[in-house]
Amino acid sequence: MLIDGRPASLSHGLGQLIAASFGPRTEEREMIMIEPHTVIGIDVSRDWLDFHSLFDGKRGRFRNTDLGHAQLATLAKGYGATVCFEATGGMEWPLWAHLEAQGVAAFQVPPAQVKWFTKAFGMRAKTDQMDAEMIARFFVFRPTSGRRLPAQKLRDLRALNSKRIQLVDLRRRHLVMMKGQKRQGIDEMFSAQDKDLLALLAAQVRQVEQRISQVIASDQLLARRADLLQSVPGLGDVTTAMLISELPELGEISVEQAAALAGLAPMANESGAFKGKRSIRGGRQTLRHILYQAALVASRFNPRMKLVAQKMKAAGKPHKVVIIAVARKLLGIVASMCKYDRKWDFQPA
Repeated sequence: MLIDGRPASLSHGLGQLIAASFGPRTEEREMIMIEPHTVIGIDVSRDWLDFHSLFDGKRGRFRNTDLGHAQLATLAKGYGATVCFEATGGMEWPLWAHLEAQGVAAFQVPPAQVKWFTKAFGMRAKTDQMDAEMIARFFVFRPTSGRRLPAQKLRDLRALNSKRIQLVDLRRRHLVMMKGQKRQGIDEMFSAQDKDLLALLAAQVRQVEQRISQVIASDQLLARRADLLQSVPGLGDVTTAMLISELPELGEISVEQAAALAGLAPMANESGAFKGKRSIRGGRQTLRHILYQAALVASRFNPRMKLVAQKMKAAGKPHKVVIIAVARKLLGIVASMCKYDRKWDFQPA
C-alpha cells in the first residue's frame, strides 16, 4: 500500500508548496494507519543501503549509488511498500529524490526517536540491517513522525542558507585567528593575505544572499511568505529566509506544535510531590538559534516584544529566560500571521 496523503489544496500561504514536503495537515496525519506488511526500513550509510521488509522479513543491501537507488525503487514497487529511513546528514537525499520521482512514498524519520524506540524494545545488539528493521517498526508505530521530501524550491533555499552559515562561520573563525596572530605580534606578516581572504569571504556571503533573494522572488508563494515575515519588526532578510526553509510548516500547524519543533516549548519535570523547573530541549537546533538571535533584536526594537521583555525583567526573570520567552512569543505571532495571511499590525496603547 502506497501512502501518499497529499491534500489536493490547502487554504493558506505555502500550503500547496509544503503539501509535497510534509503530507497531510496535522488533524489528517493523526488518522494515518500503516499496515506493518507495507513498510520497508532502510539504514542509509555512505556506501550502502541496508533494507528490511516487514512483509516477509527479507533483508539485504544495495550500494548507495544510482544503480542501488533504482534497485531499491524496483523492490519497493514490487511490494507496493512505503519506504522509511533516518535523517543521516544528507546522505539519504539522492535516494529520497529518486524514490519520490519513481512514485514510491518515502518518509524521513527522526533518528533520536528511533534510538529511544529501539531501547524501549530492549535491543542491545546493533547491526545495519537490525537498524533498518527498527526504523521500519518505528514508522509503523508512529507514522505521523515521517517527513515527506521538501519541494525543490525549499530544498534549494535550505542548501543556500546552509552555505551562508558555513561562510559566516569561516569568517568568524578567521577573525579569531587574526586576533591570535595579533597577540603573538605576527599579524603584519599575514595582513595582506588576511585582508584578501576576508574580502573573498564577504563577497561570497553577498553572492549567496543574492541567490537566496532570487529563489524567494522567483516563487509567488515564497515571496508572499517573506513579505509577511519581514513586516515584523526585528525580522530581517536572513531570519526570514531561515524561517521559510527551516519551518515551512508555519501556518499549517498550531502555535504549540511550532514551539515544539523549534525546541522552545517548556517541558514539564514533575513526579508526585516533586515539581521541578521546566526547561526547553530538542527541536531543530538551527531554527532555535535563529529565533534566539531574532528575539535579542525584537526585545529591543519590536514594540510588542519589548513590552513582554520589560514585564518579565520587572518580575525578576533571568535574561536568558526572558529572551526564550520572547522567541516563543514571536514564533507564535508569526505562526498566526502565516495561518491567516496577515501582516504585522500592532498599535501600542
